[in-house]
Amino acid sequence: MTGKRSKHLRVPVSAEEERVIKRKAQDTGLPVARYMRLVSQGYMVQSTIDLCQVEKLLKINGDLGRAGGLLKLWLSDDRRAAGLDRKAIFGVLQEIRETQGLMSRVLKRVVARG
Repeated sequence: MTGKRSKHLRVPVSAEEERVIKRKAQDTGLPVARYMRLVSQGYMVQSTIDLCQVEKLLKINGDLGRAGGLLKLWLSDDRRAAGLDRKAIFGVLQEIRETQGLMSRVLKRVVARG
């Protein structure tokens, strides 16, 4: 954009439309005016909140994978695992797998929405 912005457009909106526009602008980290300029010119403006949530979910998923891997490694050493309740340990492993599956489904929905 070259030159100073000296023109203003007035766009009537409902209270609900105003709320949605402001929330979407906030989600992108942009001021409302810049958000509206970009969107009205056909740009796809990505929500930073969705990207942050995806990043957090990926980190948790990686942590769960590492925890499961360490637990499996620990269980492979019969000497150390001799006094443990294997049923409880395998229950924890199952919970980790279920959580990873849930996170995968959530990530797919978030990415599809974006």
